[in-house]
Amino acid sequence: MSIALSRLMNQRIAGPTCAQPGDAVRWLGALQAQDYRGALWAIGLRTAGATERDIEQALGERAIVRTWPLRGTLHFVASQDVRWLLALLTPRVIAHSAGRYRQLELDEATFDRSKEVFARALQGGQQLTRDEMLQALAQANIATTGQRGYHLLARAAQDGLICFGVPRGKQQTFVLLDEWVPESGGRPREEALAELTTRYFTSHGPATAQDLMHWSGLTAAEVKTGLGAAGQALTRATIGDQVHWLPRETPALSRDAPAVHLLPGFDEYLLGYRDRRAVLDPAHAPRVCPGNNGMFNSTLVVDGKITGVWKRTLKKAAVIIEVTPFRPLTPTENQALGAAAERYGAFLGLPVALAQPGAVVLPVT
Repeated sequence: MSIALSRLMNQRIAGPTCAQPGDAVRWLGALQAQDYRGALWAIGLRTAGATERDIEQALGERAIVRTWPLRGTLHFVASQDVRWLLALLTPRVIAHSAGRYRQLELDEATFDRSKEVFARALQGGQQLTRDEMLQALAQANIATTGQRGYHLLARAAQDGLICFGVPRGKQQTFVLLDEWVPESGGRPREEALAELTTRYFTSHGPATAQDLMHWSGLTAAEVKTGLGAAGQALTRATIGDQVHWLPRETPALSRDAPAVHLLPGFDEYLLGYRDRRAVLDPAHAPRVCPGNNGMFNSTLVVDGKITGVWKRTLKKAAVIIEVTPFRPLTPTENQALGAAAERYGAFLGLPVALAQPGAVVLPVT
């Protein structure tokens, strides 16, 4: 079994894609989204025929929600999942942040006051930018210097008060979660653990229990409970010397041509796992995450393996994609790369031109 190719299929990057943006997000359980534009493409490449406008429309129609449910990191989640994911996962994130809260002199009384300020400022369907939210805190004599403002916003989201709304130009906005997304029923804890465990291994498998712990923040005991409650939805396989979990059926990948994909930085295909060696040679890791500084370049994936990095330059009438492969690509791979670039251009609604460092920029078509 090829772990990389199976993940490519189960993540809906290759093979059958999802019908709607909300379906793609729900399939994954959650999709990392601190890079907003990159996250839109992460959804788009998993959704049949989607454009960037389609993904933003799904956000405006409230099918997907952007908030801080996992690991204290921004993610897109399906609207029907947002509350039970917050309830299941954020208490531990908040507990782990206690030391940082003390450094910033943030106590529970300050969090409560800030949430009262946010509730008043946003009530009645208001959508405010980050600066406007911080101005409301300053007017209430709540300091936002350093990282205090960020943590006050994140904590209000983790407590289920606010989430992101529709961007205003290039500015992200915040809204009241209860006004933005209709109340949905909660889940008993064991049911929530079973759902998240099943969702993760179905969409990310083959993966290990340690991968799920890294991705979700769940403990080993909670993952064990989730696996026990998942029943027959998953199957177990020993690959190498590690136990992996995966869905009972994975679509077969057609090998008529190389599978070439242009993934955004921070994509679940790489960041959804603790152990990334199945898709990324450790020798190339510094080129994907230079300096190991937490910033991830967009990646070129060939037959499941990360084989290069890429970046885009937006012009008024085109998008230029510069690809830096880790090895020379074959003519067939270059042809498949052209098709992947065209797909990205169609997503943006722009003609696309491909370039390699030092090469003349040529249009794909």
